[in-house]
This record gives sequence, C-alpha cells and structure tokens, in this order.
Amino acid sequence: MTVLRHEGAWAVELEGEVFGQSSEQQVSKAAANRRAREMQDAGRPCLVRVSGEAGYFALTT
Repeated sequence: MTVLRHEGAWAVELEGEVFGQSSEQQVSKAAANRRAREMQDAGRPCLVRVSGEAGYFALTT
C-alpha cells in the first residue's frame, strides 16, 4: 500500500481502494499502518510505502 497525495490531501491507496484521507501526512500514515497490522495479523504480508520518501535497506555482502 502507498501513502500519497490525492486530490489535494494525503491518502492511502491499496489495490485501487483509497482511504485514510487527511490534510496531514502522519494521519494517513497511521491509517496505513493500522491496515497493514490487520493484514499482517490475518497472515497477509504487507509493505507501507510513502510517496516521496526514501527507504532504508540493509546491505548484505
């Protein structure tokens, strides 16, 4: 799922569904994390991405 700008606000998009709209990015991120936890608890892995933010990944050698 992705937190992104949508119609002048922040929102969460998951498989074509848009939810968690807010004027504040942190509120939409919290909505995404709640849904991700529900999915994870149901046995469905989920990744939350935030449009415009870089991720941090461990490098293996």
